[in-house]
Amino acid sequence: MYSKEQTAQLLQLTQNLKTGNHKYSVQDEILKLAEVINFHDWKYYVQSDSVIADIDYDTLFKKLKDLEEQNPLLRSDSSPTQRVAKGLTKDFPSVAHIVPMLSLANSYNADDLRDWDTSLKKLLETEEISYTVEPKFDGTGISLVYESNSLLRGVTRGNGAVGEEITNNAKTLKSIPLYADFNSKNIHRVEIRGEILIRKDVFEQMNASREAEGERTFANARNTASGAMRMQDASEVAKRGLEAFVYHVGYAVDTNDRTLLGKQIENHADILSLLYDLGFKVPKQEVNVCKDIEAVIKTCADWDAKRDSYPYEIDGLVVKVNNLNLQDQAGATSHHPRWAMAYKFKAKESTSRLLDIEFQVGRTGAVTPVAKLEPVQLAGVTVSSVSVHNEDYIIEKDLRIGDMVVVERSGDVIPQIVKVVEAARTGAEQPIIYPKTCPSCESNLERPEGEAVWRCMNVSCPAQNLEGLIHFVSKHAMDIDGLGKKQIERFWEEGFLKTIPDIYCLPYEQIKTMEGFGKRSVEKMQIAIEQSKTQTLNRLLYALGIRFVGRGTSKIFVGEIEHLLDLCNWTEEQFSELHDIGPVVARSVSEYFNNDINISMIEELEALGLNLINTEEKVSFEGSAISGKTFLFTGTLPTLSRTEAAQMAEAKGGKVLSSVSKKLDYLIVGEKAGSKLSKAQKIESIQIIDEAAFLVLLEQ
Repeated sequence: MYSKEQTAQLLQLTQNLKTGNHKYSVQDEILKLAEVINFHDWKYYVQSDSVIADIDYDTLFKKLKDLEEQNPLLRSDSSPTQRVAKGLTKDFPSVAHIVPMLSLANSYNADDLRDWDTSLKKLLETEEISYTVEPKFDGTGISLVYESNSLLRGVTRGNGAVGEEITNNAKTLKSIPLYADFNSKNIHRVEIRGEILIRKDVFEQMNASREAEGERTFANARNTASGAMRMQDASEVAKRGLEAFVYHVGYAVDTNDRTLLGKQIENHADILSLLYDLGFKVPKQEVNVCKDIEAVIKTCADWDAKRDSYPYEIDGLVVKVNNLNLQDQAGATSHHPRWAMAYKFKAKESTSRLLDIEFQVGRTGAVTPVAKLEPVQLAGVTVSSVSVHNEDYIIEKDLRIGDMVVVERSGDVIPQIVKVVEAARTGAEQPIIYPKTCPSCESNLERPEGEAVWRCMNVSCPAQNLEGLIHFVSKHAMDIDGLGKKQIERFWEEGFLKTIPDIYCLPYEQIKTMEGFGKRSVEKMQIAIEQSKTQTLNRLLYALGIRFVGRGTSKIFVGEIEHLLDLCNWTEEQFSELHDIGPVVARSVSEYFNNDINISMIEELEALGLNLINTEEKVSFEGSAISGKTFLFTGTLPTLSRTEAAQMAEAKGGKVLSSVSKKLDYLIVGEKAGSKLSKAQKIESIQIIDEAAFLVLLEQ
């Protein structure tokens, strides 16, 4: 960011400002002080290189603060003194990301990476793909939006589509510039992705200090960073030693809203260099550009050997297609980009004693065995319970009560039993007997054909109903603040809750008298419950907990109806005809809406005031030449990226497919169109057009 000449000049300027050896006006002195403080912040927090004594830095900072207080009209929002906001942030409003922050698909070995490389080459119709490999930080995700060079907002990852605005807290991190000269790169508005984390040594010092003062120590750095970013007092956030690494640009446009990704900026490595030059903390030195997947595999092996010595917690590496145009062509699923892959390090292992097996009943009736272990520390987390999945898994591993077992955290996240230490057996170990009846309602269990799990088929099973209630109020369902798992379980035990409609009939006055519930918290919960009645229909459909119906699937169904009970009139065949709805999902939804108990419950919810009408504004595509038509794009288009073209088609009522088939109406071809073109030429019904013809079609 700073050349040798600039560094020398700023160090001399630091000395002049410190000693008062200058003739600047007050306005210029404020600007110069801000400039040198930003320089020293960058050196220390981004470069990890201090070139000024703490006392001198503090003197300059105080001088700037005093001058700004005396001349408030000269204080800029991007001044270093404005990092810590005054007062409390009482609410963290929800904000939609400009581009969704998707999760990454995982790989655990070289074969996984090779398989991914093969599928990418087939998809992109090329034999040469270069990749970047960089650390996968184990922190909390953040999105930063800059406009006209200034930090506009900071947002948590949230559910990937919507996060919580934490701008005041983000400003406290000195590794996040309040101002960056994006204009010099022709960038007017940009959305940057990164990770908030704490250095290992800083975290250890923090815990040692808390322990010495008799305070509770933190369990791990990741949760500490995540919790700190949602603290109401930004001044407290500033004390947590947080840092922000940035590693991706999801959106960048010029003043005319023209995208720069893939055009002015060609490669992911270029993005990292650009961000580094603008003063951001970037894993630039740690990033490897690899010419092929074999070079990626070697880099992963090198990192695996040295990860423990890295100063930050990382749980793997992120492998990305380097070329941004290829990234755009690869696209994404609803869950993850196809052009990136997380390579997870071999999990950390330890041994523990298998004390018992508990059989838990989920909301869909699946009976899951959970192993109870002697507590064991794995990668900073105490593990005492591990899912052992199903009966087949228990038989395959030959698990017995009393066994010494090897436990690992897969990807440093999900604990699992790897194997039994057979040499440690004494003969006193007991076999695990899988139940034949439901642990909750004692109904006979069934194992449906083709499934690995035993299920309780009783729709009135108490355990299923309890789990269904917990799911109903969860964040991605009805999102009822203040009514979570603990409260649901408590109200269940008190007899307040048995069915979903009971949520809207809670005895609030009685709850206020219960231990652990204050008047204010109950009133806030009551307000949240009332507000949930207006949630969108797709959230309600997902909240009902219908087997196989996820958040994306619920949106597909809701897009076809005006009222939730319209689905009662649909046949299984009609459900199957919907795009992306297979026979298993169709059968499950059809069975749910043909069950009188379920329909009565939904009608009761409507009587209680819940919204069963699709309130999403429907866009009329009447007169559009492409409404209901299917599209596929191949090759490099002259002016549009594939993503842009797909969005334009969908905006006019078209549907975008992922492969050539008889269901395809239009194939839009650009330069270097490959196998998709040759396949389409063999199907007479497909119309093959270029970008210009596509744009004309959009206007018809």
